[in-house]
Amino acid sequence: MNSSVSALPLSTLSPANEALTLRLPSSLQLKQQLPLTNTLTRQVAAQRQAVRAILNGEDSRLLVIVGPCSIHDPRSALEYATHLARLAIEVSDEMLLVMRAYVEKPRTTVGWKGLAYDPHLDGSDDMAGGLTLSRELMRDMLQLGLPIATELLQPMAAGYFDDLLSWVAIGARTTESQIHREMASGLGMPVGFKNGTDGGVTVASDAMRSAAHPHRHFGVDSQGHPAIIQTPGNADTHLVLRGGHGGPNYDRQSVARVHSDLTRLKIPARIMVDCSHANSGKDPLRQPAVFNDVLEQRLQGDRSLIGMMLESHLFDGCQALSPSLRYGVSVTDGCLGWDGTEDLLRQAAIRLRAQRD
Repeated sequence: MNSSVSALPLSTLSPANEALTLRLPSSLQLKQQLPLTNTLTRQVAAQRQAVRAILNGEDSRLLVIVGPCSIHDPRSALEYATHLARLAIEVSDEMLLVMRAYVEKPRTTVGWKGLAYDPHLDGSDDMAGGLTLSRELMRDMLQLGLPIATELLQPMAAGYFDDLLSWVAIGARTTESQIHREMASGLGMPVGFKNGTDGGVTVASDAMRSAAHPHRHFGVDSQGHPAIIQTPGNADTHLVLRGGHGGPNYDRQSVARVHSDLTRLKIPARIMVDCSHANSGKDPLRQPAVFNDVLEQRLQGDRSLIGMMLESHLFDGCQALSPSLRYGVSVTDGCLGWDGTEDLLRQAAIRLRAQRD
């Protein structure tokens, strides 16, 4: 993978109180450099519709967003995607598996911000190279037949990837942001809003209501110019439960309470459970227990539970950034390894088939 589009300097080193500015390629330029074929464009449209059908109850399959917490190594991510693509076909009668391809990471204070920001993992922040590498990697995953999911953290970056994606997350830290709600209202794919870090769902409920409406807002067009963006509103949103400071919120009582709150607000009760973060106590090896608990709720008739999210990589755990990284191990949140993920999803498919039979 070559990063041939580079940032252009607009100024030399500035006084200490001024920022250094580098010009990035526009989203249009990058899309022209790394275009989608007509076949892939039709594939993305079909995959988006498949996700919508699950949200709307027209498809009874389980939606599963699964993959690394963040992608830092394209080679191991593509190896993971190859495994997932094979499994996706095997379980396609009961589950729609969507590759989690997160190239931006929110930071509580400071830290590595993701492949799109710092692809060399060395603080050089080659964002032009990162955007190119991220788009190329996502396109390679699409060519394996996988739907692609990501969290859109920086609205200005969304235009570099929006034609590749079948599902988007708005994270717990940004669900309250008006800018992200405006962005979601103009996206052409389903969007999951996570509950706030306090564990409450009011912020996410407000976000879904806001995103469903048209907006006019400040933005950037495909050529990189400041623009007034007019959005049509996005009806294809749903809630993602990820727990909070008070602990998990995937249990039956919590889900029933959330279902009641959404119904009262006249918001479709479409709930995904993030099996990581506070729901697993930040222990990646507890994700299967969370997944199976939610699956049991669904098997017992709770159709508001439309899907789950898993943080998963080739190998269990996580590692700190260093000059000698272990292959296939996350550098951000801990992940469940591939062997455990594959077994979990295969067993889930067996249980879902048994109920159907």
